[in-house]
Amino acid sequence: MSSLADRFAEIRSRMESAAARAGRKAGEIELVAVSKKQPAEALRAAFEEAGQTLFGESRLQEARAKQPELPGRLRWHFIGHLQKNKIRAALPHFELFHGLESLDTAQQFQRIAAEEGLLPRVLLEVNVAGEASKFGFQPAALPGQLEALLALDRLSIEGLMCIPPPVAKAEDARRYFVALRELRDRLQSEARFGLPILSMGMSGDFEVAIEEGATHVRVGTALFGERKKEEG
Repeated sequence: MSSLADRFAEIRSRMESAAARAGRKAGEIELVAVSKKQPAEALRAAFEEAGQTLFGESRLQEARAKQPELPGRLRWHFIGHLQKNKIRAALPHFELFHGLESLDTAQQFQRIAAEEGLLPRVLLEVNVAGEASKFGFQPAALPGQLEALLALDRLSIEGLMCIPPPVAKAEDARRYFVALRELRDRLQSEARFGLPILSMGMSGDFEVAIEEGATHVRVGTALFGERKKEEG
């Protein structure tokens, strides 16, 4: 089995190749190492052996337990659905929230951020395939909600995020990444407001996502291996 450092090196090499195919610079793309269910020791090894500093967590309690055990240089993104009753506790612990999924949630972020004197950075999650089982803004409705979102002055809205439906092969996800990029471009043009970040692409399709404009790819399994199954 390859070492952790080898796996990180392989993923970064694939990222560089995908960027080159798209005429982009590899430095434009950040690797978010998805560390959900990984012990602190695995994150420390990724930092010490592979130089990885950016990690993505989707469980607040788990992330808060790990963070004090790890070097202060590490950076943390929240990449999952955040329950409204956990917003206040989460805000100080993450530099970017990838999954702001509704205007109501955004308004809750605004209220709590104002009370806490914080200015959270957020991405708007878009339900690109209209799946009933997933959170996110509907693509057709988001343009009409953007003005209300931009009026939330405590939030720094920096881009869009998506989780496409499962596909048989990576190429099948391309249309969803294209749709997110085109929606971002439309929003930027209509609102004259920069949305530089596109968080899209995971272990099975991050190369296609990079070819279509991803600035952040969220890779877990390809780096750390399969996560333990949920109990129960």
